[in-house]
Amino acid sequence: MSSRRGRITDEEINELISKLQALLPESSRRRTASRSSASKVLKETCGYIKSLHQEVDDLSDRLSELMSTLDDNSPQAEIIRSLLR
Repeated sequence: MSSRRGRITDEEINELISKLQALLPESSRRRTASRSSASKVLKETCGYIKSLHQEVDDLSDRLSELMSTLDDNSPQAEIIRSLLR
């Protein structure tokens, strides 16, 4: 990053946008074509992060439901706990 009073250059912004775009899943990368605007990449990234948060919430709910059906001392419960450490 540029050291000029914390300002970032257009080149650095473009590099960061490219890095963000590379982190998006393949389907999102196709929607935001290789020379898409920074705003499109940022919108896709925000949408992707929101979907990841929702997926984490859903998985957490499913895990809670599963754990509530298991005996705390069962081998299955111990395996799940060990995976969460």
